[in-house]
Amino acid sequence: MWPHSQSREIMDCPLRSPVDLFRSGYIVKICAPMVRYSKLPFRTLVRRYNCDLCYTPMIVAADFVRSVKARHSEFTTNQGDRPLIVQFAAKEAQVLADAASIVSPFADGLDLNCGCPQRWAMAEGYGACLINKPELVQDMVRLVRNQVEAPGFSISIKIRIHDDLKRTVDLCQKAEAAGVSWITVHGRSVEERHQPVHYDAIKMIKESVTIPVVANGDIKFLKDVEDIHQTTGTDGVMVARGLLANPAMFAGYEETPLQCVQDWVDIAVEHGTPFTCFHHHLMYMLERITSKQEKKIFNVLSSTSAVLDYLRNNYAVQ
Repeated sequence: MWPHSQSREIMDCPLRSPVDLFRSGYIVKICAPMVRYSKLPFRTLVRRYNCDLCYTPMIVAADFVRSVKARHSEFTTNQGDRPLIVQFAAKEAQVLADAASIVSPFADGLDLNCGCPQRWAMAEGYGACLINKPELVQDMVRLVRNQVEAPGFSISIKIRIHDDLKRTVDLCQKAEAAGVSWITVHGRSVEERHQPVHYDAIKMIKESVTIPVVANGDIKFLKDVEDIHQTTGTDGVMVARGLLANPAMFAGYEETPLQCVQDWVDIAVEHGTPFTCFHHHLMYMLERITSKQEKKIFNVLSSTSAVLDYLRNNYAVQ
C-alpha cells in the first residue's frame, strides 16, 4: 500500500528498467547519490513515498574492482531495492567497465559521476574534472556498453555545467553519441555552491539532445517538481537535501509526517543501521517540525535507546 493518495499507475506496476521509467510519460522522481546517506535503509524509506528510482552513494570504481572488502562495505542491496543505479567515480574506461560487470547482476544501471566538486575527487581526476574531458567520457560509456551484456542495463552520467554552456552542450551530445541512456544536470558550475540553480542552462541542454535529461538542484517540495518540469522540459528530477529533510516529499507532504519517522525507525532497526547514520537522518527529518530547544536536546542524544525514548515520549513514535 502506498502512503498518501498520490500513488500512481507507475507504482502499481513497478517498471524494472530505468529507461522504461523515462518512457512512462511521468516525471521520474529520483533520490540522488549522497555520501553516507543514500544507502539501502534510506532508499528503502523513500521508495515507500513515491520515489521512482534510487542511486547508491558514489563509489570509487578502482577500489571497488580491486578489493572484496570495499565491495562488501560500499554496496549493499536487496530484492526490493529496485530499480537501482550504482554511481561510480572513475577516470579509466576499463576500470569503470569492470565495475559495471560486477554490479550488473544486482542493479539496473550505472552512473558515472562527472559532477562532484570536492577537492579530493578533482585532485584524483574524478567527478567534475570529467566535464572537461568529453572524449574520455565517450570512451568510458562505449566500453561499459560493449562489456556489459545485461539487457536493459543503463549507463548515465551526472554533470555540472560550464560557464561556457557551448562546452556543456558539446559534452552532452558526445555522451549521447556514445550511447548514454540519460543525463542528469546539476544546474551549477563547479565553483558554485549555494548560488541559484541555472534552470535556463538545463533547458538549453534538454533542447540539445534527444535522450532524457534529469534536472538536479534546490528541489524542496513536490510543487517544485512540476514547476521545474514546466521551466526546463526535463524528463525527471533528482533530489538530495530536499529528501533528507523530508523523505516523504515525493508523496506530496510539505514536511516529514510522523508515520515517515516511524517507518525510518522500523527500517533502521531492522537493517542494524549504525547509530550516527540513524541519528543524522532523524536530525534532518525533524528539522522543520521541532523547536530550537527541542533540537538542542535531540541533537546531542548519543545512543539508539536514548533516541527511541525521546521519540516515544515526544511524538508517540514506538
